[in-house]
Amino acid sequence: MTATTTLTARALLLDMDSTIVNSEAVVERCWRGWAAEQGLDEDEVLKVVHGRQGWATMAALLPDRPMELNLADNRRMLARETSDMEGVVPVPGAPAFMAALAGLPHALVTSADIPLSDARMGAAGLPMPTVRITAESVSASKPDPEGFLKGAAELGFAPDDCLVFEDSEAGIEAGRAAGMRVVGVGDRAAAFAPTAQVTDLTQVRIEARADGMITIRLGAAPQSG
Repeated sequence: MTATTTLTARALLLDMDSTIVNSEAVVERCWRGWAAEQGLDEDEVLKVVHGRQGWATMAALLPDRPMELNLADNRRMLARETSDMEGVVPVPGAPAFMAALAGLPHALVTSADIPLSDARMGAAGLPMPTVRITAESVSASKPDPEGFLKGAAELGFAPDDCLVFEDSEAGIEAGRAAGMRVVGVGDRAAAFAPTAQVTDLTQVRIEARADGMITIRLGAAPQSG
């Protein structure tokens, strides 16, 4: 984006994968393997996986498959992903973005479970927010809004006081369903009509205000001299 957009919020809710942590390499490795096991087109599977819990992705791709098989495969996939950190790095701008949020109301809202979110945030060198909503925290996967609503509630803010940062169709739909505005991060997000969109987190600047509001400026990163 070239023009600057300014938003305000009282709290920020952050997806993890492809929003603050670039885990695309390991996600692709694991899901291509699963797709090959199921005889599915690997590229088509990769169009569906982002943003959802694994079992929900499997159910969407194989609607007639018994759920107990999806849940078993999901456990196996989570173990595989948690042990594979090769190529996991912060999204550009994420370290400065997270540092700017220190002391401000924010939460991680991820479809990963606790071990996987610990591993990926650690591999990316990013601080774990005090409030974290994971797969263990919810009964429904994104695009259901449960995770974002729980994140807002734990922070003590109304949904319309919160701003979501997301990369995927399922995540953006979940944020909207929760009654929140959504900043799309990355090129994939642009197709799903977020409130605003940035290429990465180098285009985000956070300013704390004396009245408790947070100003979020979205636009091209400043040019170095």
